Amino acid sequence: MTPSRTALFLALSLALPAVAAPAPQDDPRHTSPTELDHVVVTASPLRHTAEELTRPVEVLAGERLDERKANSLGATVERLPGVQSSYFGPGVGRPIVRGLEGARVQVLSGGLSSGDVSTVSVDHAVSIEPFLADQIEVLKGPATLLYGSGAIGGAVNVVDGRIPEQAPDRPFGGRAELRGGTVNDERTGMVRLDGATDYGLNVHFDALQRETGDYDIPGYAESARLLAEEGETPDPALRGRLPNSAVRTSSGALGVSWTGERGFLGASYGLFDTRYGVPGHAHGHEEDDGEGEEAAHGEGGVRIALEQHRAELRGGLDGLGVFESLRVKLARTEYTHTEFEGDDVGTVFDNDTLEGRVELVHDWGGWSGAFGAQWVDRDFVAIGEEAFVPGSRSRDVGVFWVGQREFGPLGLELGLRRDRNEVDADIAGAPRRFDATSVSASLRWHFDERLHLTFGLDHAQRTPGAEELYSDGLHVATQSFEFGDPALDVETANRAELGLHWHGERLRVGASIYHVRYADFIYLADTGIVEDDTPARAWTQSDARFSGAEAEIDWTFAENASGAWNLRAFGDVVRGRLAGGQPRTVSFAIPHEDHADDYTVTLAPRGDLPRIAAPRLGGELRWERDGWRAALGAVRYFRQDRVAAFEDETAGYTLVDAHIAWHRDTAGGNAWELFLDGNNLTDREARPHTSFLKDLAPLPGRNVSFGVRVFF
Repeated sequence: MTPSRTALFLALSLALPAVAAPAPQDDPRHTSPTELDHVVVTASPLRHTAEELTRPVEVLAGERLDERKANSLGATVERLPGVQSSYFGPGVGRPIVRGLEGARVQVLSGGLSSGDVSTVSVDHAVSIEPFLADQIEVLKGPATLLYGSGAIGGAVNVVDGRIPEQAPDRPFGGRAELRGGTVNDERTGMVRLDGATDYGLNVHFDALQRETGDYDIPGYAESARLLAEEGETPDPALRGRLPNSAVRTSSGALGVSWTGERGFLGASYGLFDTRYGVPGHAHGHEEDDGEGEEAAHGEGGVRIALEQHRAELRGGLDGLGVFESLRVKLARTEYTHTEFEGDDVGTVFDNDTLEGRVELVHDWGGWSGAFGAQWVDRDFVAIGEEAFVPGSRSRDVGVFWVGQREFGPLGLELGLRRDRNEVDADIAGAPRRFDATSVSASLRWHFDERLHLTFGLDHAQRTPGAEELYSDGLHVATQSFEFGDPALDVETANRAELGLHWHGERLRVGASIYHVRYADFIYLADTGIVEDDTPARAWTQSDARFSGAEAEIDWTFAENASGAWNLRAFGDVVRGRLAGGQPRTVSFAIPHEDHADDYTVTLAPRGDLPRIAAPRLGGELRWERDGWRAALGAVRYFRQDRVAAFEDETAGYTLVDAHIAWHRDTAGGNAWELFLDGNNLTDREARPHTSFLKDLAPLPGRNVSFGVRVFF
């Protein structure tokens, strides 16, 4: 979508509130933060609220979603307990749930996979625009029962309402937003329109355009440790700016549906287009010929062009005799990702996905449950000299059942899933076929209306992905040689979790501890071999242990003439480490122009796993009165000194943010608000331990965002 066309839609949306005067609607943007436990979690086919689910789940919606919106999905949800973000520049950020990321955390759009290749490489973006979300749901812990082996660490579901499943409360409505930012000269515009007729026909439209430049940083791009190691003196002219960090994103969708008394049928078509730079030297591998990185890749550096087309069909029918309802979802995604090195095309990734899902909800003998089936067909192609993963075709088929029943003060949830996965790569050898089984049981004990205790046990399995099986060569995104293992087997996780939740009229407290024992955990190990200043890493398996805890307190400590005052505090910690056993041996060959160097390396059976998220402690003070609201918060990321072999420690840092907004409702049932948000207000240098670029690209410096939102 062109900028001029987006500007036209935005201008139209800003003019509409002045002429439309229907009755007010229950817009999710006005949901109070204290009511989020009562928001329906659509990721579960049983459509329970976050308060009713026995599994750990977080919901981001309403004002807090507005305040946390960022360029990437990971950056949007990273302030939730137990959730952090990967980082490969401002255009890339994937959620990390309890220390697990990549192929272990499923990213969903309305309950179906995003259809991108963000699990193949850490510099690949998620093809979902968080600014267009109604709410974001984070399922923590194995979500394999509902979404297969790719959700062994959790799932993040973005709800955008592009296919209306029920008629809206008013015939016409929507919202729009215009915003700017100081750290990168951001200019973002968004509009959403929803309409309905008396004949059951509903229409949805949304569009977004974002333009940002290179962002400001507190000091130099390279860390002090890296500069000292290389013996370099930085050029003062390079201070304060991160080159090649600009982002441009366009997104839009059109959806229609028919809703009746017993069900609905609808379809949508969406586009997602983003262009972003890869900062640092992540793609700067070259022979040392003295000509420098610009000679290797051109003055433009490395930029990525991502384009996705997605068509969806959804339907539902209620009252089917022995079943309460039927839900069917089908999505076809065509994805293309091109890496440009200066003006030259480096690598092209194509990924075509067809996914279907069927859910039958029942209520038998006191059990509220759902039978389901899911299938996914993927055709992945990588073309170019730097394509380190071969093309592949994969097919995943799974069937499942989940159910819940109350026994007085006890609530019991059970589940079972069976998957069959096949991967056929464009290399010699037979296709790999895997079977995976997941079983879960969780119990909720209501001591009284305010206090409940939860206990969960999970047995979950994950099958290896194509990049883990077949990587072979230079992975320029991570500045490393990367080697897969075609003999990798299924990994198995056994989890136990204990949670406590107490809520009163003004105070809510939640805490949980968990332990996961992995058999044959798949991870990317640093071998200690370095050629041409480029380390060699190999995918391998070993038993592993993950232990962690998280807690959150939300306290409204005053409601008087001065306003409503609320204090929120949270903390989380996770540790991932190898569990011992027999040492593992990996063999690989590093290619050169006229020969290859063969290596065999024995890996230590004990030690910490790489890039595990650092412990955090955060707090926020909020105030609301007469249409005004404000917040001041800070999060301390502690030093990460529990590191893997050949991995460096990361210093701690504190990020301070503030928000202020003025909201006004009009006589016609519409509303608008002005907002001002500040992030990293102390302009601290921040380098997340989870980032491959932590020594090359810090987080943005001080940023002030400002703009207007309109609801109608």
